[in-house]
Parts: sequence; C-alpha cells; structure tokens
Amino acid sequence: MLRSSAAAYRRMAKAAVSSSTCSSSTMGVCTKSMLSRAGGSLSLRAKEVVAFRSSNTALRAFSTGGNSHSSFAEPGSLFGDQLQDPPVFVESLSAPTLGGDKDAQLRADVRAMGSLLGHIIQEHHGKEIFEKIEELRALAKNWREAGAGRQPETAAQADEYFQNLSSACGKLSNDEMLIISRAFAHFLAIANSAEAHHRARLLKKATTFEALPERYDSCGGVMKSLLEEGHSADAMYEALSTQQTELVLTAHPTEVNRRTILEKQRRVQTILTQADDLRDKNQPPTGFAQRELDRAMEREIASIWQSDEVSRAKPTPQNEAARGTLVVETVLWEALPNFLRKLNAMTQSVLGRSLPLDATPIKFSSWMGGDRDGNPNVTPEVTREVLLKQRAQAAGLFLRDLSRLHSELSIMNCSEELRAVVGDEKEPYRAFLAKMMAKMKLTKDWAEERLNNPVLTSRIEATDVYTDRQDFKDDLMLIHRSLCETENTIEADGFLTDVIRNVSAFGLTMVTLDVRQESNRHEEAMDTITRFLGLGSYSQWDEETRLKWLEQQLVSPRPLLRPGIWNEHPEVFSPTCVDTLETFAMIAEQHEGSLGAYVISQCTSASDIFSVLVLQKDAGVKKPLRVAPLFETLDDLNGAADTMKKLFSMPSYMGAINGKHEIMIGYSDSAKDAGRLAASWAQYETQEKLAAIGREAGVELTFFHGKGGTVGRGGNPQTFLAIMAHAPDTINGRFRVTEQGEMINQNFGYYDRAQRTMDIYTAAVLAEKLTEHVRPTDEWRNMMKTLSDISCEAYRRVIRGDERFVPYFRSATPELEFANLNIGSRPAKRNPKGGVESLRAIPWNFSWTQTRLNLPTWLGVGEAFEKVLSSNDGPVLREMYQQWPSFRTTVDMVEMVLAKSEPKVAAHYDKMLVTDELAKELGVELRELHLKTEDAVLDLSGHDILSENNKILLRLLQVRNPYVDVLNCLQAEALKRFRGAEDKEDKVLKDLLLTTITGVANGMGNTG
Repeated sequence: MLRSSAAAYRRMAKAAVSSSTCSSSTMGVCTKSMLSRAGGSLSLRAKEVVAFRSSNTALRAFSTGGNSHSSFAEPGSLFGDQLQDPPVFVESLSAPTLGGDKDAQLRADVRAMGSLLGHIIQEHHGKEIFEKIEELRALAKNWREAGAGRQPETAAQADEYFQNLSSACGKLSNDEMLIISRAFAHFLAIANSAEAHHRARLLKKATTFEALPERYDSCGGVMKSLLEEGHSADAMYEALSTQQTELVLTAHPTEVNRRTILEKQRRVQTILTQADDLRDKNQPPTGFAQRELDRAMEREIASIWQSDEVSRAKPTPQNEAARGTLVVETVLWEALPNFLRKLNAMTQSVLGRSLPLDATPIKFSSWMGGDRDGNPNVTPEVTREVLLKQRAQAAGLFLRDLSRLHSELSIMNCSEELRAVVGDEKEPYRAFLAKMMAKMKLTKDWAEERLNNPVLTSRIEATDVYTDRQDFKDDLMLIHRSLCETENTIEADGFLTDVIRNVSAFGLTMVTLDVRQESNRHEEAMDTITRFLGLGSYSQWDEETRLKWLEQQLVSPRPLLRPGIWNEHPEVFSPTCVDTLETFAMIAEQHEGSLGAYVISQCTSASDIFSVLVLQKDAGVKKPLRVAPLFETLDDLNGAADTMKKLFSMPSYMGAINGKHEIMIGYSDSAKDAGRLAASWAQYETQEKLAAIGREAGVELTFFHGKGGTVGRGGNPQTFLAIMAHAPDTINGRFRVTEQGEMINQNFGYYDRAQRTMDIYTAAVLAEKLTEHVRPTDEWRNMMKTLSDISCEAYRRVIRGDERFVPYFRSATPELEFANLNIGSRPAKRNPKGGVESLRAIPWNFSWTQTRLNLPTWLGVGEAFEKVLSSNDGPVLREMYQQWPSFRTTVDMVEMVLAKSEPKVAAHYDKMLVTDELAKELGVELRELHLKTEDAVLDLSGHDILSENNKILLRLLQVRNPYVDVLNCLQAEALKRFRGAEDKEDKVLKDLLLTTITGVANGMGNTG
C-alpha cells in the first residue's frame, strides 16, 4: 500500500471510529529481529541488527489459494459436512509438506478436525443449529472481505454485514448461543492445537543433521554465530557451563481452559504426531493403523465436545499446584534431559567438549502453594501440604527411574569405591540401586504418611529417607564414577546422566517453592511484637530507628518470641499476624532445597527487606531463604536503587547475604500504574542502577523478572529478542522469570514445544552475555525521560483523572463478571472494597483483551510519539528506533498489540452495554486516541500498515478474525442479557458468558 493510500485508509477509519456499527482493522503482528544475516552467517552484534524473519518458521496460516480469509474448514462450510467419514489423512500420501507448500498438511489437519467437530455437533444438536453456526461465520467472513468498514467504496456493505451479524446473535436463544459459542471456541482450540503441532513438525524437518536447529534463536545457530564473530570456544563453554535460567511457574489466573480439556488437547497433538510418523513410513491410505488413528481423533474430539469446559468452582491453591506440576510430571521430566542431551551434542560438535554433568542451564521453580500475596487461601498448612505432596510425587518419579537403572545396569565390574559399599555382590550396581530404591520408597511413604496424618508422629525417621538432593545426587554420582573408571562411559552417559540432570533441575520436590507475602504483613507482625514486648510501636518508628533495631535483633542470640506464644494471646496477635508468624515457623520446619526465595511484594524501604531476615532468624530457620524485594510501581522502581544502596552499606546485612542478592522487577503493576512506555524505561534504568550498585558493593545480583503473557504485563512473544533487549550488564548468565497461567501450557504443555522453549531461553542468555550491546547515548536517555513523562501523564490523566473512566471500564468490559470465571484461587482485588487502583494487573489486562481494545499497552504512547515527532527532536526519536534495538523492540511490541486490537469491536461493546452518556463519550475519545496512536507508531516505524513486515502472522490472524468476531458479538449479547437478568445464577447464561471468554482467549492466544 502506498503512503497516500495509507493516509486515506486512516482517514476512513477515523471517520468511522465513533460509529455504533463495529468494524475492525486487520490483525497482525510485527516484530523486529535483533539478528541479521551477514556474509552468509548469523550475526549477533547489536550494532548490526536489522529486521529478520526465519523461513523455517514461516506459516502460511490456513488460507487456501488467493483467499487470505478462507475458512479453516472445507470450502463453503465451517466444519465441512461434505465428507461422510472425514479422515485425519486428508492429503496424506501426496506428501504436501514437500516441494513447495509446506503448510498444506496444516490446512488438511484443520479441515479434518473441523469436519469431525461439525459432524459431532450435527449428531448431538441437529442440522438447524449447524446452519446457524455457518450463517454467523459467513456474515463475519463477508464483513471482513468487504473491508470491515475501512474501504470507502464498500463501507456501507460492510456495515450492513456487521449489523446483520449483530441482529442474528440477538435473535438466538440462550441455549442456541451457548452451543454456537462452544462450537467457535472449540474450533479455535483445535486450530491452536494444529498450529502448535505444525510448528513442531516444521522444526523437526529443519533439524535433520544437528541436534538443534541452526536458527538465530536456537543454541544450534547462536554457538556457531558466536564462533564466527570471533568469540573463543573457551569463553562460550565457560558461559554455557555456568549460566542458569530459572523458570518459575505461577498460578496467576490466566489459564481459562480446564485441566481436563488441556489433557484432551494434548492427546489430539499426540495423534497428529502419530499420523506424521505413519506418513513418513509411507503407509497405504487404507491401512489399519491409519484407520485406527482416524477413529482415535474422532473419539477425542467427540469427548472434548461432550466435556464440561467451564470450571464449576474456584480451584484451591492445592488444585493450582497440582495443575502446575502436571506439566513437570507428564512433559518436562523427559523433555528437559532430552534437551540437555541435544545441547551436549551441540557443545561436542561446535566446541569440541561435553557439557559438564553439573551444569544446570535450565531449572524450574514454582509459586503455586507459596504465593500468599493477597490470597488468604494460601495458609501455612496449605504450603506444607503442597510441599509434601510434591515430595511424594518426585519420590515416585525417581523410584521409577531407579527401577529402570536397576534393570539396565547388570554389569558385574565396578570401582573399588563402589565395591567397598556393596561388598561381594555379583551385580554391584543392582545391589546398590536396590538400597537406593528402598530408601526412595521409604521417602515416598514418609511424605505420604505426613501428608495424610500431619499431627501424628511418623513411624519413619527423616534420617532414613532422602531429604537433601545432594545426598541422592552423591549416590548417583558414585555409580557414574564407577562406570567411568571401569571403561563403561557409554553406560554412564546414558539414562543415568538424565536422572542426575533431573535431580539438579527439579530436586526432591519436583519444583523449588518460593514464598511471597506483601510487606505490610511483615510490618504488622513487627509492630505487634514490639508492642507485646513493651518496646513501643514499630509502625510509628522512622526508617532509621527501624533499621537500627533490626540490626540489633539480627545479631542477638536471643529470640524475640517463644514459639507459639502468639496463640496464647489472641487479644494481642491478630489472625493475620498469627498467619504471618506461623508461615515463618513452617519455613523453619522444611528441609533444605524445599523452598527457594522469599519474595516481598509492595516493597518500598530497606526495613521491608531487613525485617524478613529478622523474622526468619527469630523463627529458627537454619539456612534463611534468600530475600527478594519486589519493586513493582513506578515510585518503587525509582526508589529501588536508594533502598538497596542503604542495605549494602550495612555490615550486618552484608554478612547475612554471602555476597549474593536477588531482586524482583514487577512488570505488570508498573505498567498498570504508569503505562507501558514509562514502565519500560523505569524498569530498564532501575536494573542499570541496581547492577552498578551491586558491582560497587561486590554483590552478585540476580534479577527476577515478573512478567505476564501479554505485552501489557511485560510479556513478549519473541522471547529471544526480549532477553536481548534487556539493559546491558544486568543478566550476566543469570535469568529468573515467571511463566504464568496460559503460558505454561503454551510453552511447556507439549514435548517438542517444551524443548524448543528451553532452547530459546538457553540460546538467548548465552547470546546476551557475549554479544556487544548498543548502549543508549545521553541524548537518547534524555529523550526517554521526555517520552516517559509525556506518556505517563497522558495515561494517568485518563485512568486516574477522568471521573468517567471507572463507570466506562466497568460497563464496557467483562471486569465485573471476571470473578465468576473460576480460573484462580486468588481474589481479583487486593482490597475487596477498593476500586480500579486495587484491581490486580491480570483482570485489568484481561478485561481489555476481551473487548480487543488492549488499552493498557498503548495508552499514552501515541501522545508521546506524536508530540516528539512534530518537534525539533523528531530526528532523534527516529534515530533511536533505527539504531537502538531495545527501544525498537518496545515500539514493535506496541505496534503488534495495535495491530491485534479492534477498536470497532470495542465500539460494539459500548453500543450494547454502556448506558451512561458521559461514559459513551469517553469510549469514543479512547478509540480516537487508538487511531492517533496507530498513526504515530506508523510514522515512527515507517510502515504503511501495522505489522506489514510480518505477513506470516498477519495472514494467520486474518484467518482467525471472523471466528473471534462472532465470539465478541456473542459475548456482548451475553453480557447484556446477564446484566439485565433477574436470575444472576442462570446456569446457561453464566456458561454462555464464560464460554465466550474462553473462546476469545483461545482466538487471541492470551488472556491477561
């Protein structure tokens, strides 16, 4: 599209934005690669970065022929009822993935599964409902093909199509709407499964020689590129051997799909994999194995359709922990050692040496069952129960692994070291493993006994079981050394190596559990203690007085309180104070390696951090958990450097941390507080300052990045680029990050995808450490300060300063209905009586994602860009976008969200749901701001249309549009009926609303 055409396109969009008839912009994604092809090889030098798209990941979506908006299903039908017995192998033996169109099999998979779903719906609900499904899809498809109101010559026709779509939804009964919304939601889930499988399929075809693909974001490509750039093999080996990415699974309520449905979708992908295997073997199309797979696919889809996808009750923290560790048990337990085996093959091939056995480039931890911030459901008893259950699960997995080793290691020759332990046993390894198996069985029984009878004294002593991962690892290493010393290295490098690596990555509790609590709970505990002891009110002391007293208590040999005394004085110790003190008592009970960090949310001062050390010491914690302050609001980020500098100047504190410290950076709440642009710069600068303070004090800092799945919460679908965009000298081979909600299943729910995710993280952390980064000049820093100030003021002017905003937000989005979506144990608000300011970042982003306005990500950005671009400083801003990858990554992410947003869909929500005239005016103003932001971003990026460089994902999202459009119309109608209904407990109406929410989330690929 020419620039003049783009301008006309924008004018047309602006003229229509306040219309009550909904229309939509083309969805798409544009991301800039930080790597380039230079001289036939990949270059990682930041100063040479240019846009890059890897052909290995090119997906031509599901479009057919020249019609980029074609159906997922058979021609002319959503679910393709032309085939009486539609097979999975629609185009099986023609080898469509070879010789050109590598996406033909993807389309064939979707058509086959969609057709099966269509037949199942007709069987259960009749042809009439099926025809209504097709009618809605056709109307949405026609609206898109007519330009969705963006093309002047077809605008009237497009408006008519959309009005007909809205009217058709309004004429449906609640029961009909529920069936139809389920159809669209399930179809999008099927498409997601097929797409994810196809990515793995293409990656497998691209990885035919080396263990890992030679991509810019894979260890296979990064290691070779670094060598070509002049980095020594020794430097790379040292970096790879010592680096660690710790992925922290959290139970943030963003996974809208039930565990039951996720398991069924996983089986669907397994069937697709088996079908690929048969194609590779060139099985005849009428073969028994293929017919069986066709039947298996039909059974799974039929089961999915007849399963309840709506969670009927809020999960408990124990449920969330079980869901989280399911991915460890069913996928990661095998996927992680297999990835490390591939990584080892790459180090042997490229660097000429093996990965050290004790290297742990990937490690897993969890917050599930330990995160009590604002969640009264996470009690000390709950955390204790989760730890025991996970210990029992891990013991069961290791017992299975030991049994396999016992079966394999029938070798009779062993080292003198092992012989001294087992004596004259004929099969020394089996004899030693039998003792290990007995001890591990006892470990499992011990954990289950304590889990079932927590108040009774266990018949098994802790000294008789494995409680420390190092003890278990030492036993395994004894076997490993013996095999190596007796010329059985090939056996040592087999399954035994996998088990040893799993011990390092998962420990004896499957995941190490963090504890998180908000700072005011610790202040309340300290205040109660000082008043109880007659020392006055801790809360009323100034900061210096608090720190002086805390220093004294840290070195004092006497405890402040006798254990349990708080239960004897309920008139002094409140229930929340007792809960806090009991939590520290619970921590003291745990064996080493069970718990990881103690994270302090809403941390604002040095005393907030120091007090947790004192509370651990007073509870008798033998090896205190590392204390990680979480700086999350703009003010907290700006004050973080002074806070840590104060602590590092205190000898008693420095003596307690052993030269290491962890600091958590909050991305979600800072963005909610100040807007995406201001928050991004504050996060960048804060990490720079903290890293410098750490170096000056001789403290090794590890930053813990609290990111969500959406861009509004700090997420970035381009993980490699996101890591490379961090401030220089802040990662240094140590990267800790949260994996939240739906991202756990998306990134780790399937074997191939889990290995790919681990590969990307490992490659990025390696490349980030050795790559020469572009550092911002003073002129760029001043510009970022200007942009942050303008964008923050613009953002807060609407969110905090406009009295119309809260009424608009609560009427135009499903925020009030969010609590009915039983996807998390934690309340949606920290303060149940509070307003938007107390709303957590997840439901905040979730609500705007559903209406497709995505307000938190872009609000304020356009005003800042527009103001600077129209000034004399415009060339500086353009220079920053062209030459500074970190800034360009931020801009590209905003552009991606703008491309995915649909302000005309949001206008339809306003028409259906907003009754207050002032609130309606605000809605119009916000959509105008959206269009102005699009203009400003296009001006800065130099693009004619949003995300024009990423035609692959553009087509992918274009195809999804008609299906998500229908779900949005159904959701708006459902919200209108739900809010107007006398019976708020109407099951069909509630299910309808929750199903549309799930469907939109599946279609958009994220929730909050």
